[in-house]
Amino acid sequence: MEEEKKVILVVEDEKPLRIALCNVLQDEGFQVLEAEDGKIALELMRDNRPNLIITDLKMPKVDGMKLLKRIKEMDHELPVIVITAYGTSSTAIDAMKHGAYDYITKPFDLDVVLLTVKRALFHEALAMEVKSLKDELSEKYRIDNIIGNSSQMQEIYKTIGRIAESKATVLIQGESGTGKELVANAVHYNSLRKNGPFIKMNCAALPETLLESELFGHEKGSFTGAVSARRGKFEAAHDGTIFLDEIGEMSPMLQSKLLRVLQDQTFDRVGGNQSITVDVRVIAATNKHLEEEVKKGKFREDLYYRLNVVFIQIPPLRNRKEDIIPLIEYFLRKYSSEAKSESIGISKAVVELLLNYDWPGNVRELENVIERSMVFSGGKTIIPEHLPVTLRATSQLSDDNVK
Repeated sequence: MEEEKKVILVVEDEKPLRIALCNVLQDEGFQVLEAEDGKIALELMRDNRPNLIITDLKMPKVDGMKLLKRIKEMDHELPVIVITAYGTSSTAIDAMKHGAYDYITKPFDLDVVLLTVKRALFHEALAMEVKSLKDELSEKYRIDNIIGNSSQMQEIYKTIGRIAESKATVLIQGESGTGKELVANAVHYNSLRKNGPFIKMNCAALPETLLESELFGHEKGSFTGAVSARRGKFEAAHDGTIFLDEIGEMSPMLQSKLLRVLQDQTFDRVGGNQSITVDVRVIAATNKHLEEEVKKGKFREDLYYRLNVVFIQIPPLRNRKEDIIPLIEYFLRKYSSEAKSESIGISKAVVELLLNYDWPGNVRELENVIERSMVFSGGKTIIPEHLPVTLRATSQLSDDNVK
């Protein structure tokens, strides 16, 4: 008996692109329906339940985001692939939060779309894992503050959208200055715990004894100077999230105590003998390769696997140089706004120098360079002379101004 063809609905207002998508899908043996906007798509769906939908975001009448939401109201399990030319972090995460199976930016390779379609049909149940979040992110940590349209960053946005509603622990790995804390912020403020506390602790900032007290609290008289009982960070984070930065610097003794929290959600204060129960989501970050630390015996293997339920690897800036110009523009706007000054121009020579530099300090270093250069420019166009010597030495370039 011949297998029934899978039905795919393509929703795209650009006719040439719609035709191209339909042709490649038909050539692969799929039955294809097409619509030029979301309104027509919804009408088609009344009589034809497709197995998968591919939709553009920016369309007349009913746009892709409204269509996506309506589809998920009608059939939460129906996989939807979103295609758009507007590849910002906020739209990527919004699409994933509202149940999109995947997110592809224009221009794209038709083979990539086809591969995604096949994967979506194979993993149709994946859409059930992604639930809608209805509230907006807080302004302080809005997702637009994560800058980057590179494919690596797009994958991170997708991951954040997929895991936001779960309680799973998250391990964020990346070099110093890549933005691990921003990603942790995004995970918390996209989650159901966003109205709860978000407590941050740098595990490398304190010696072992003080860090234990900071994390788990202490009882009166438990050590010299403990004149009263004190709650720790984990108690303060109850019903919320705790972010443990530089987790790779935690001592073996504290690793053991953290493992107990992850397993049982319980711990004892320093000097205490009564177990305290908390409901806390743990997000950890490190610039070390914890797998290597485990092999060296410096990090507990069981703790590593407890932390590494969801893994997010943030690429160094040198490996996503297409994000440098958007970052430059963002930092120029940021510091111009803080200084309440007009937008400052930047010369072509400076842009080329910044693009050719390897950025060992990553995004944090780029931000510092932009802030410093704006100060030295005196509110005028930034030219190579305003950059640090290490940058100016990379090459000799022309100084054609661009605004």
